[in-house]
Amino acid sequence: MIMLNLLRAGLLALTLTFGVAACGTNPLTASGLVDDTIDAAAVRTVPEYRLGAADKVRVNVFGEEALTGEFIVGGSGRISMPLIGEVQAAGLTISEFQTEIAEALKKGFINEPRVSAEVLNYRPFYILGEVNKPGEYPYTNNLTVLNAVATAEGFSYRANTRQVFIKRADGTSEQAYPLTTATQVAPGDTIRIGERFF
Repeated sequence: MIMLNLLRAGLLALTLTFGVAACGTNPLTASGLVDDTIDAAAVRTVPEYRLGAADKVRVNVFGEEALTGEFIVGGSGRISMPLIGEVQAAGLTISEFQTEIAEALKKGFINEPRVSAEVLNYRPFYILGEVNKPGEYPYTNNLTVLNAVATAEGFSYRANTRQVFIKRADGTSEQAYPLTTATQVAPGDTIRIGERFF
């Protein structure tokens, strides 16, 4: 009798375990229609920033007030500076851009120019999907996906808070990343917060 009761209790526990597991299974995932698996090792690394059209930069040429000022990268990818004319900016890191200006100044203008540059305004980022206020927002240094969501007034009630899709400004497709406090955003990125499946 004791053995029979133990056997019944074991079967009941097994039935409950399978029932709970079945309730937690997404039928779309189980059928192969949606892949919601997240690779926990897929940490996003944002490469060093490269200038692009509409970026605003400040250039300082030590001892040359006429060459110091704020400039906007034009649609051609160049900025127009006094004395040296147009200088390539788009596609360059800030240090490469400084070198470009210094090299242009060495060609008959200043023997040993000391140039520094900084980005004042970055390209905006875009956020779509399950947030309360999707749209275009100004980029700030060290922006994370959670900061971006907060800027867009938080997740909607349908949001998938485990995964985020990001498309780079120069990319053609979006890539899935785990939605963590460490997931970074780059200027010009398009972020999409998907809908969760119940």
